[in-house]
Amino acid sequence: MDSTLQNKKTPYVMIVILFIGAFVSFLNNSLLNVALPSIMVDLNIPDYSTVQWLATGYMLVSGVLIPASAFLLTRFSNRNLFITSIAIFTAGTALAAFAPNFAILLIGRMIQAAGSSVMGPLLMNIMLISFPREKRGAAMGIFGLVMITAPAIGPTLSGYIVEYHDWRLLFEMILPLAIISLILAIWKSENVMEQNKQATLDYLSVVLSCIGFGGILYGCSSASADGWTDGMVLTTLIVGGIALVAFIIRQVNMEKPLLDLRAYKYPMFALGSIISIVNSIAMFSGMILTPAYVQNVRGISPLDSGLMMLPGAVIMGIMSPITGKLFDRFGPRILALIGLTVTAISTYMLAHLQIDSSYAHIIWIYTLRMFGMSMVMMPIMTNGLNQLPTRLNPHGTAINNTAQQVAGSIGTAVLVTIMNSVTKTEATSLMSSVDPTTLTEATTAALTQQALLAGIQYSFYVTFIVNIVALVLALFVKRVDTSAEAVSKIENSNTAPSAVMK
Repeated sequence: MDSTLQNKKTPYVMIVILFIGAFVSFLNNSLLNVALPSIMVDLNIPDYSTVQWLATGYMLVSGVLIPASAFLLTRFSNRNLFITSIAIFTAGTALAAFAPNFAILLIGRMIQAAGSSVMGPLLMNIMLISFPREKRGAAMGIFGLVMITAPAIGPTLSGYIVEYHDWRLLFEMILPLAIISLILAIWKSENVMEQNKQATLDYLSVVLSCIGFGGILYGCSSASADGWTDGMVLTTLIVGGIALVAFIIRQVNMEKPLLDLRAYKYPMFALGSIISIVNSIAMFSGMILTPAYVQNVRGISPLDSGLMMLPGAVIMGIMSPITGKLFDRFGPRILALIGLTVTAISTYMLAHLQIDSSYAHIIWIYTLRMFGMSMVMMPIMTNGLNQLPTRLNPHGTAINNTAQQVAGSIGTAVLVTIMNSVTKTEATSLMSSVDPTTLTEATTAALTQQALLAGIQYSFYVTFIVNIVALVLALFVKRVDTSAEAVSKIENSNTAPSAVMK
């Protein structure tokens, strides 16, 4: 057991308060995507690329601020940090709910992102210090319940509200929950994390981080619509890449970096981080490709498509705490191997969906895939974090969150590009095989639908290969030793252990 936890009472009240705030924050992440067409019509927005900034801008602000969360968690008390974060998030939600035009709505959305960006890392760090390493699996499984389930139910809830109510209700229903969380934080929250008031902020690192991560995230999100050869896309990706390289070099050579990349010297953290990055690409791709198939190939409404994905979200929610307890008992490797095998099989099945695949078949495959995913992310991440000394926890969580967000963005952009490219090639091939004089509007629509299906299938094949890569990497995972002697060595060592594993 960690020596720092031997005489410390678990702060359950603080954890519950954080859970409420984090759930609202994570739910807000995916809540707006389905509503974008309705907002576009209601606010007279001329094109979809403009309204898409409600999602892109949120992602950019979060991606830019998450790397700085390690400094914020070290420098400020967790109580003040959470109160400030939830207050900012509440203000942004209120502004968005009553926004008279698109500009105010976008500002409110970005303020929301600024407030929510630190909530996930903050909750995860409090969970890490509140439970001994040998019991972290169950605790992090509960955290996974919030982190995975909230975004998963977002599209279903959003689809229902957009179908039967005004899109503003998406913000209006979150606002009271955010206010309750803020009141509880002021009334009942407590400080449970150590604070280093001497910690200083390296402003050059912040600038490089913002340009690097912001440029890459913006470039990738724009590439899906504008193409990789677009001037703005290329410029932002090149500038972002150069700034990111400079940021990494600076962090490695600093005594007290903004983001301590020395966490990668710990082998199981490094391997777990890489597997999480690869798995994020597969997970985010499924969240994009499956709705594209359901809505654009099958012509199913957003509400019905959201309901079709609900069983998968429920399964993930049920499995997350169970997976956490299984991790404490059996370790990460067996769970990751089973989970990634199930994910790979279900991804391969998604690549074989047809235009006439039944509702039940689609739901079954998607739910099976979510079941597999639920057994991978939290066990792998928790095992890696178990190998880090407590002082590196804020940096480890910030690294994981940032890497997954960037990987998800890049992976989504690449797979959407592949889908569009194959669709275009297939459409040209199909059109050329038909006598132009016999082409009708219905025939053209059917051929276009068939071409899009081919593009989605090909992208799922690529995702299947990505799953196999993660599966192979999981073979090298070893369980980190959480005995008192091993933990003592981790905490007292300033260098990474060559092996603190069972």
